[in-house]
Amino acid sequence: MPVLLSRRAFLGTAAAGLLPAAEPVIDIHQHTNYAGRTDEELIAHQRTMGVTRTVLLPAGSIYGLAVGAGGNESVVALARRHPESFLYFANEAPDLPGARQVMERVLKAGAIGIGEQKFPVDCDSPAIHMVAELAETFGVPVLLHFQHETYNLGIERFHTVLEKHPRVPFIGHAQTWWGNIDRNHDQTVLYPKTKVTPGGITDRLLADYPNMYGDLSAGSGLNSLLRDEEHARAFLERHQDKLMYGSDCDDRAGEGEKCSGAQCLAAVRRLAPSKEVVAKILHGNAARVLKISTT
Repeated sequence: MPVLLSRRAFLGTAAAGLLPAAEPVIDIHQHTNYAGRTDEELIAHQRTMGVTRTVLLPAGSIYGLAVGAGGNESVVALARRHPESFLYFANEAPDLPGARQVMERVLKAGAIGIGEQKFPVDCDSPAIHMVAELAETFGVPVLLHFQHETYNLGIERFHTVLEKHPRVPFIGHAQTWWGNIDRNHDQTVLYPKTKVTPGGITDRLLADYPNMYGDLSAGSGLNSLLRDEEHARAFLERHQDKLMYGSDCDDRAGEGEKCSGAQCLAAVRRLAPSKEVVAKILHGNAARVLKISTT
């Protein structure tokens, strides 16, 4: 009789070379010490989801990205212990004195991007322009958390940053970024549940600017897919070269209803129009934009 393997057993067997390896999954958005989760729990979480490469986004020296996330030192340490599985970005609150020097030091140590920029500044402030200039110097992307009246304020003006720094890849993330797929979005609503009218700020930025990308992570990214699945199918097809998978979930399970990262993986696989588009979103676009090997 055939032997039925659990998901964990299948992944372990594949990793041992006894079965063909699953398709690569690059997760561009995770944190150390997320809500107190240990490094060992994070490693197990990513394995359960089937993630092959994970990008760790550090907090700055203040705020902790509002979730107590670990800073630059913690992500460098984990990535150096497990270089086959983890890579990392550099980060600092951009309006602090010495912020550029902090991020420059981590970039020189091997960081492949800057972020998650989740700080109470205008998205077109001199501080963000400084971050963009540093990113251009090192040839890396910048990931920003847009949240109305809280972080990276003024998304309606962000096109000016894209225009001033055309060689810098910017990756948008979070509630206000994903709410604005809808042309009729109310900026005060962080998790809208209504049907989507195409043509919102985010939709236009992705369509009009070659250097703008989207990070599907967290409850906000998942909500953008599930609130209007008919729209999501068209959106994934329209922006198939601009979207990247991320998890940004703090659970220990890596599966089931508690894990938004696992739910997002399932949603992309179900709603994307073809296997080719799924591959782009789950690893191809990240490999290209972040210069990550999938092997």
